[in-house]
Amino acid sequence: MYTSSSPSDIFGKSFLDSKFFNADYLFKSGTHILSQINYLEIWSIIKVFLLIISIFFLILIAYVVVRMLELRKKEHEHLHHEIEEYAHHHAEKETSVIGADFKNEKWKKVLEYTLSPNENDWKLAVIEANSMLEVLVGDLGFKGESLGEKLKNADRDSFHSLSSAWEVHTIRNRIAHEGSAFILTQREAKRVVALYEQIFKEFGFI
Repeated sequence: MYTSSSPSDIFGKSFLDSKFFNADYLFKSGTHILSQINYLEIWSIIKVFLLIISIFFLILIAYVVVRMLELRKKEHEHLHHEIEEYAHHHAEKETSVIGADFKNEKWKKVLEYTLSPNENDWKLAVIEANSMLEVLVGDLGFKGESLGEKLKNADRDSFHSLSSAWEVHTIRNRIAHEGSAFILTQREAKRVVALYEQIFKEFGFI
């Protein structure tokens, strides 16, 4: 006897009985697909890809290094040029200062000693400037047997650069007492002479 079935029963049975829900079928299909894959070929492709990537980054790194070296070379050349220009300008300025006329000709000698390449001349520059300071302090009327005593009798109201005078006089004493053991660089000699200049200009001594 014929028994009718609903469409949903037919659809449900045919769908659920499909081979796509058959575990044995799926396992065999997966095994078949994996067996078709050539792993050596895939690994070769991966190696080629990695090699291309490596070469690309090596080229990139080499390019960056070369550019950095070029920039550093240009910076070095520019800095060297700036230093040469500054040195030339500074030398011209110092030469013009020496060639200038001063009220006190001894000051010109001090400047010449300062610009000398000889370290002993740098010390002479300080000693000569200190002798000029002693004359100045005496002219200002400060009493004492030595420059140190005269500076002690000076007052800051009439001698605004008194602290600078003490500083340079102390350096001069170290030069005199320590001799060759006292190291005086040209840069320091110029700084000390600049302090003397400040003192002398305060009183129109040079």
